[in-house]
Amino acid sequence: MILVDTSVWVDHFRRGNDRLRSLLGEEQVLGHRFVLGELACGNLRNRREIIALLASLPQAPLAGHDEVLGFLESEKLHGKGVGWIDIHLLASARIARSPIWTLDQRLARTAVSFSIGYYGTNVTSTAPRMDTAGPVFGRPLRKGRTWPI
Repeated sequence: MILVDTSVWVDHFRRGNDRLRSLLGEEQVLGHRFVLGELACGNLRNRREIIALLASLPQAPLAGHDEVLGFLESEKLHGKGVGWIDIHLLASARIARSPIWTLDQRLARTAVSFSIGYYGTNVTSTAPRMDTAGPVFGRPLRKGRTWPI
């Protein structure tokens, strides 16, 4: 399973990403509550459906506040240009033993330093955008839903 960062989702919603679509179809995408929260703060077409589908993904374990503070200190992550949410994602990925896929260069460098970086190909898709009729791919989800993204 691959923990997908907000930056990858935002890029996918704007331009489409065939690799992310494939990972979703293969049920290899790991969500995170903070990524969902960041996306929910933005403007999403098909908002309710997208949020519900993102929430239905398997979720990475959340690290506790004190645990993340300890991780920040022990790994000397302060002053590296990664933010609090990024450090939470790094901690969750380490707990889950899952790689992180991000387009954020600082987060990517930090993930690589922990051997949890993922290099997905960012291929722009010619498939219909999520605001057009019909699903981008038709692999059914549990409960008979399909990904409209």
